[in-house]
Amino acid sequence: MFRLETEVDKERRILLSGRLRDDNKAASPELRALLATPAEHEGPLEVWVLDQEGGIVGGLTGRTWAHWLHVHLLWVEASHRRLGLGARLLTEAERVARTERFCTRSRLETWDFQAPVFYRRQGYEVAGRIDDYPPGVTEFILVKQLVS
Repeated sequence: MFRLETEVDKERRILLSGRLRDDNKAASPELRALLATPAEHEGPLEVWVLDQEGGIVGGLTGRTWAHWLHVHLLWVEASHRRLGLGARLLTEAERVARTERFCTRSRLETWDFQAPVFYRRQGYEVAGRIDDYPPGVTEFILVKQLVS
């Protein structure tokens, strides 16, 4: 007999993540090859733009793992846009990922009304698209080589 639950449970999520990671490593020689290398270690990567009072006017959050930077969020306050801060945030995150965490590629997702043109100007290429996610919107998956 089994029971389904829909509650949010951080401890179960951590347990599930560990079990899936263990199963994936058991099934994949490529993932096993990452063991005990700098690429195996996943970690957050954050870059912030602060004003003179220390308030956040922009930021980038992401993670590095398996030689990849995955950008989750990039935002600049509307009054400070078009000053190059977004490009500076992205460039700094890519620098840290490349030089300190041995990343060779970067990936991110963006919606059609957000910043696909901005990311293409930064050297990202569309690797995939999902139409109607959410309805009426197209999501783009973009990637970039961090080393030549």
